[in-house]
Amino acid sequence: MKKVSIEINGQTHEGTIANSRGTFWVHLNGETFTYSPPGRQNRRGGARGAAAQPGEIVAPMPGKIVKILVQKGDDVVAGQVLLVMEAMKMEYTLKAQADGKVEAVACVPGDQVALGQNLAKLSVA
Repeated sequence: MKKVSIEINGQTHEGTIANSRGTFWVHLNGETFTYSPPGRQNRRGGARGAAAQPGEIVAPMPGKIVKILVQKGDDVVAGQVLLVMEAMKMEYTLKAQADGKVEAVACVPGDQVALGQNLAKLSVA
């Protein structure tokens, strides 16, 4: 894992980047992004780093759930932090991508989770 500094539209952003089995993991401004060269496939047969369905909160990498900040029935807004997980010696915040209501939380603090594992489900507005 390496620390990186990226300039976007004149603003400098600090983050980290790691390469695991040909997939690049970038954590920047509280969000995690993945990139795999075209043609790479995951164990489920889909492209690595593929976006989850709207309302699905999935583990962006293997790790440990540290905090759960919502519960079933909570209303959430886009950008709200829902879960915190630890991976590669760093904490990562998982945020709502849209306004909605928490339908389910499928993990508890201390759980070890796999790449792509469903952690929570939102009904999006």
